Order: sequence, then C-alpha cells, then structure tokens
Amino acid sequence: MDAPANVFSFAPIQDYQRDRTRRIRAVLNPAVPHTVSTRASLGADAADYCLAHHFLEGAEAAAHAREIDTFNWYDTNPNVNSSVLSTPTAVGRRVILAPDPDRLPRSTISETPYYVLGPDTSAAPPKLRELATAAYASGVQHGFTSLLADHAIVVCLLRHKQLGDTLDSWTITRLPGTVYCDHVKEAVVLARDLIHEAGHNWLNDALNAIACKISDDVTFYSPWKKTDRPAFGFLHACFAFPLTMIYTARVLPETSGELHRFLATYLNQQRELLAPTAADHARALTMITAPELRERMHVIHREALSL
Repeated sequence: MDAPANVFSFAPIQDYQRDRTRRIRAVLNPAVPHTVSTRASLGADAADYCLAHHFLEGAEAAAHAREIDTFNWYDTNPNVNSSVLSTPTAVGRRVILAPDPDRLPRSTISETPYYVLGPDTSAAPPKLRELATAAYASGVQHGFTSLLADHAIVVCLLRHKQLGDTLDSWTITRLPGTVYCDHVKEAVVLARDLIHEAGHNWLNDALNAIACKISDDVTFYSPWKKTDRPAFGFLHACFAFPLTMIYTARVLPETSGELHRFLATYLNQQRELLAPTAADHARALTMITAPELRERMHVIHREALSL
C-alpha cells in the first residue's frame, strides 16, 4: 500500500457518512425523502455529511433557546447557505470562514471553542480565501487529495500569527469535517495544519464506521503531551502528527529561507517525538478491531518513522 495515497480510501467511512447524513436529515425534516447524493463533484457526500452536522447543531441550539426565526432559517436552509459561502478549491468547493475567535461559543458539546454555520455567517475576506485555496492546492500536489476532500470541508481561520509563533488548531467530534486553526501568511503551513486536523476527522469517522470503542483504561506515554494518555488520544497523535511529517518532508525541497528553516526544524522535532512511540504504537494498534484500519494506521506511522 502506497502511503498516504491509498490509506484514505476506506469504504466503511463513505458508507457511514451517507447513512449518518440520511439520519440527520430524516430527523429534522422527516417529510422530505432523503437519498444518497448523486453529485459527481469531489467530496460531495462528505460535504453533505459535514454540513448536515452544522444543520443539526444549529437547529438544536435554536430550538433549545426558543429562537424561532433562527430555527425556521435552518428548516428552510438544510445546506446552511453553503452554496453562497463556498469557495472553489483543488478539492471542490469549501466553506472558508474567519469568525472572531473571542466570540466563539463554548458549551457542553465541546471542550474547545467552536463555530456553527448560521444565518449570520459570512465568508472569510478574499485574502484568507486565497490563502486557504493555495493551502488546498499544496495538499493536493503532495498527495493528500482525498483526505482534504472528505475531511476538511469547513475551515474557520482564527488568529493571524507570525511564522514561529505557536499555532493552535483543533476539531470537535460533533462537527466532523470542520477545522479550526490559526494561520500565518504561508499557505504550506496552513496546508500542514489542515492535513493534521483532517487526519483527526478521518480517524474519528473510521472508528465510528467500524464501531470500534477504545477502552480508556489503557494508557500510553505521549511525547507530545509529555504525559500518559488514554489509547484513543495516543493513537490519534500517532496518526495526525505523522501525516504532517510526511507532508512536510515532501514540500520541504520546494521552500527556501525562513520558511525552509521553520519547516526543517518542525520535521526534526517531530522525528524526535515520534521515534520513542514505536513499541507502544504497535501495542495500541491491537485495540483497533478492523485489520484494514490497523494496517492503514501502521502504514502512516511506519512511513513517518522512516523519514
């Protein structure tokens, strides 16, 4: 299996996404028949799946808050205005946003701030949409087309920072296919972070698709967190960080100057962090019930170790 090109082609994910989308649409609008998407565009089913979760979260929050006008907006906008908000990219039309990080809500659905598409949502400014478009193009050029097409549909660009600053990025399980991240002016750095977070989204969907429940009772030392973590978090780190290593190694020869030094330093740091995880990763993988998924996770980890 070539890594990572064939890794992300995992049929149970597509089946899971379609089924989950149908279920959400049926619950919120039972009078309308719900069928599998027939669109031929790249990532169409994944986009429907991602947007359905924004639809669900927004409508549910509006109902709990008794915001009738907002709830009615969701009722009449099941695709949450994505056709107006979206930007064409190398992996299809994406929703690129720039919400105010200081106004992102927090609630019991997530330990981190998040943003849900709604009637007041507007697209990011043109410069940020151009940055994101270039980032997707870089990801495609270096072998991550299907990962980004299916697992980075909505991107919320948060704080602008300088190269070398700490960049925060995250995903939340309630909004699969959505990525929240800080950004610098370099598209290759944003591509790296989109790939990292899309990797988390991919693995969450894969585990849900095979109904794999990983026990919290077993822990492994995480060099990234410098503490013991449950197997779920450890396996996520051992998947998402190696993806960024593979991408960085591929893009590095095309860079120069400060950007080259930044990426080279990052890759060296990740090599040092990943190296001591080899034995624990092999043990943690035994908790993955599907051999096909275990092999995909092993391939990514092994390629990153070889860099």
